[in-house]
Amino acid sequence: MSRSLPLRNVTVVITRPAGTAGPLARRVRKLGGIPVSVPGLSLRATEDAAAVDAALRRALEGDVLVFTSPAAVRFAADVLPLATRAAVIAVGRGTARALKTASVAEVRFPETSQDSEGVLGLPELAAVAGKRVALVGAPGGRGLIREQLAQRGALIEEIHVYHRVAPRIDRRHIDPLLKLGRRSAVLLSSAEALDHLHRALIAPAWRRLVQAVAVVSSERLREIAIQAGFERVAVAHSALPTDLLQAASEVSFTRR
Repeated sequence: MSRSLPLRNVTVVITRPAGTAGPLARRVRKLGGIPVSVPGLSLRATEDAAAVDAALRRALEGDVLVFTSPAAVRFAADVLPLATRAAVIAVGRGTARALKTASVAEVRFPETSQDSEGVLGLPELAAVAGKRVALVGAPGGRGLIREQLAQRGALIEEIHVYHRVAPRIDRRHIDPLLKLGRRSAVLLSSAEALDHLHRALIAPAWRRLVQAVAVVSSERLREIAIQAGFERVAVAHSALPTDLLQAASEVSFTRR
């Protein structure tokens, strides 16, 4: 494996939401890889913009805001500026970067376990009884943060600034998958995206996909990938592109 081109001749399947794979595909090419975009999700803004606007204004005057993804930040910032005196928390480093881009100066996020458990371990959420806490994101997901903060006595408001829907999968996505060999990897940072792909792909394409190395963003997703049929799984430090590609670069693609 070349140190300068660690993904030389490796096909890398990118499952990021439709329309967002471009920057990651360019990084794959720089590492010598062959990017293939097969979106696991499509993202749509919540249709009732007036209701979202009102909810966000209330939240910005509350005590704590928790943003659950970079998309949550992007869609919220499209509605109004995110200026607030509340404590602002991001689920991971990527979401924190999106908040910085949206001009939110002070952002807290878990350094190690960049997931719901990591967020719940932050000191800012240790004593939230009676505090107004807004969860900004999309419907669905595990619901662990909402459940645990409610048990701690927080006054929870969920603000759904966008929603996730199944992607449109057609021959331009399926044909490259039918050609996947052993020197291939699939980048996974969403259990919901993996489920959509399992439902949408024709059987031969799915069989090819699960023969690739699944590069996942968490231990929880590793278990889900194994249950879905992947035999080779590598766990990245986070869902950040840099971490996913680092994990992919360390895989031995000749191992059976």
